[in-house]
Amino acid sequence: MAAPVRHVGHYINKNSRFLLNNLDQLRGHRGFGWTTAVLQQSATAEKESTEAIVIPRKKTWSKEAVLEALASTVNRDPTAYKYQFQDDPYLAPRTSAEFKLFSLSQESGRSAAKYFINSNPKFFTKDFAEPHIPCLMPEKVSLLLEEVSEEALKERISLRKVKAAVDMYDQLLQAGTGVSMETTHDLLDLICLYSDREPVQEGGPETEDVESAEEANRSKGRIRRASDFLKTIWRENNNAERIFNLLPERDTHCYSALIRGMIRHGAYVKAFDMYTDMLNNRMTADVRIFNALISGAPEVREKYNERWDLIAELLNQMNQQKVQPNLLTFNSVLKALRRCGSLARTQALHTLSEMKALGIAPSLASFDHTLAAFYKAASPTQGQTDLLQEVMSELAGSSFTCQDPDDVLFFSNVMRICLDNKDIELAYRVQSLVEAGENWRLLGDSHQQTIYYGRFFSLLCMMEHIDVVLKWYRKLIPSLYYPNVQGMRDLLQALDTDSRLDLLPTIWKDIQLLGHANKSELIEELLALMARETHSPEVQESFAVCALDVKSVFNGDRGTLSLEWSTSALCHITSLLLRAKRTQEAWEMLQLFKAKNRVPSEELMNEFLLECHAAGAPDRAVELVQLSAAFCLPATPRLAQQTLKDFDLTDEQRAALSELESAGEPTD
Repeated sequence: MAAPVRHVGHYINKNSRFLLNNLDQLRGHRGFGWTTAVLQQSATAEKESTEAIVIPRKKTWSKEAVLEALASTVNRDPTAYKYQFQDDPYLAPRTSAEFKLFSLSQESGRSAAKYFINSNPKFFTKDFAEPHIPCLMPEKVSLLLEEVSEEALKERISLRKVKAAVDMYDQLLQAGTGVSMETTHDLLDLICLYSDREPVQEGGPETEDVESAEEANRSKGRIRRASDFLKTIWRENNNAERIFNLLPERDTHCYSALIRGMIRHGAYVKAFDMYTDMLNNRMTADVRIFNALISGAPEVREKYNERWDLIAELLNQMNQQKVQPNLLTFNSVLKALRRCGSLARTQALHTLSEMKALGIAPSLASFDHTLAAFYKAASPTQGQTDLLQEVMSELAGSSFTCQDPDDVLFFSNVMRICLDNKDIELAYRVQSLVEAGENWRLLGDSHQQTIYYGRFFSLLCMMEHIDVVLKWYRKLIPSLYYPNVQGMRDLLQALDTDSRLDLLPTIWKDIQLLGHANKSELIEELLALMARETHSPEVQESFAVCALDVKSVFNGDRGTLSLEWSTSALCHITSLLLRAKRTQEAWEMLQLFKAKNRVPSEELMNEFLLECHAAGAPDRAVELVQLSAAFCLPATPRLAQQTLKDFDLTDEQRAALSELESAGEPTD
């Protein structure tokens, strides 16, 4: 039994060696083996594995990095409304008025919700947001410390409780407890910022009547604005002055708080007196004091040269006291120069040169103030445009951040210069700068954006071909711009200039969507353009459909207030219906003249008579002449004569028309 097993094992071993040899040969012939290239790659991999592995440094990403990356891949949809309205389709505005209403409604609801959360923080203790969103959590608005201490005073200052902070400070003084100078600085800053009044909490009701500058505005004869009711004035001997006078030691920060508060709230003369008192006490001012005084200089001097002399004196004192100016210092100078007449032109350029010499880069507000010094809307000149060209060349391709509150006024004012000088190429450069980076954020609030895009669109309608105008029209509306009545009139004029009146029915639909269908002057201009000339039958048919749609707006058939019919509107609609061979509907419009106590024009009656002749309707022609006689039109005899000549009438009709014809002849 062992022998057969041994023979079997020998046979298997022999055949296995033969099989392996054949497989190696086959692998070499078919190319599936270890070729030279594969062997080289293997050797290279072994060599690299022996080298040291360098681990890259860890990069820390912000929590919003993924969202920012995703946002960069999406472009603005020109057909969509702004992002703030996309949560609720019902709040999708169609007009600028609705945009303002819905925006204020959202902000009001947000403020009310925040007020409720802050007033009842115990109901909102769980934080579900990841990452944490601080603005969604309740703010600390209630006082926790009731004992008389400096910590309690700091708590009231941090919560902006002006009256409570002043009361706590007085209690500390009565108790003989000293207050640190740092806390005193914070208290003075708080009182001066709000002019010794309680600030209006966000979303909360006003607890104190805000004293407005009504009397000052009335004395100046200026029309009051809504913002005037929110302005406050500096009260005499308020808590800030009282606390300041009680201080045993006063430093620059104490003077700075009062001076800036006085300038902010209109006490300009008192601020300069405070500055003089500080100098008499042999103290030096800081840069914030000089910035405030420079901005208030035009208010304490009447003549232009006196204003500039005061500004120059403050700058010299700044140099003597070795106070380094900043961007806001030069912007205050440039803004004050706007009220210095002809001196502004020379001094503004010197100020910009001084900024660059000190290594301070101008902001958009710096250029805005400089251009305002050179540019006057009443007398635009080419030289002023050249100055703006230089400014735009310097700013081209740059991305800006807001460094001055007046930065948001630059783009709208620059576009006004372009519009007044009719410089479309410069306007394109301004728009390119707006589109660079996130410069669009510096267009300002919705009102400023409307002003900017309104001026840009008006310039386009004035200077560009209609195809370019329509391209921008689709790009800007409604995602960025809601045109007003003047903007739509500019578009109508652009269509008229390039002989594209066939697009008027489409524009009428946009007028309805934009909420301007109730503007009678705009509708009448639209009708006048459609009725001015005769077009192809297809265009006339579209005009007739549009005219009937306008008629429904005048009649109030769409649930809106009806408009008052004018003679021109009735004539234009009737004429459009006649040209589209809609005689019956035109005749109904003619009856509407009598119902609205309007008199049709002779041109319309002639056009109606020609249409009756073309249609072979003698009965309608006789009715037309009789209607003309009812309106007491001077053209009645001529119409009667023309009807007798051109139509085949019955004896009765001829007798009636002959009587009307003879009635218009002069009698001896």
